Amino acid sequence: MRPARPGEYDEIARLTIEAYREDGQLGAEHGYEQILADVAGRAGHGELLVAVLDSRLVGSVTFVLPGTRYAELSRPGEAEFRMLAVDPAAQGRGVGLALARACVARAREEGCASVVICTRDFAAGALRLYERLGFVRAPELDWMPAPSVQLLGLRLDLRARAER
Repeated sequence: MRPARPGEYDEIARLTIEAYREDGQLGAEHGYEQILADVAGRAGHGELLVAVLDSRLVGSVTFVLPGTRYAELSRPGEAEFRMLAVDPAAQGRGVGLALARACVARAREEGCASVVICTRDFAAGALRLYERLGFVRAPELDWMPAPSVQLLGLRLDLRARAER
């Protein structure tokens, strides 16, 4: 895991869009592909982290704090990560888990009490991954950014995890 470099933005856009398409998360009706493609915008308003495996870029995620342009759910004292994507050719190798763990570590460094995220209602694999990290469903965070897009909210309480 490391911060993304500007020369990698095109590759990050490509792999993010490919991963979201492969997972069935992109549809013409909501225009999310253009948002995913704006890697420079994400990097300018959050922390863009990448996973490199065998000298190849295989995943990325955007870590944000409340009040920033890409924050959707987080409130003061919380962190959030978005647009986690793993190149379909590298899936099943722990890349998504490593990216999520990196965001949780960043939240701890920032002194956050919790991390909030959302995932598509049909993304069973993503839900399992997040539950492995200790995220729990937070139905009060559920929302619909477009009529056909249902997002499920999850929260990881870092204070409870620190007490264990």
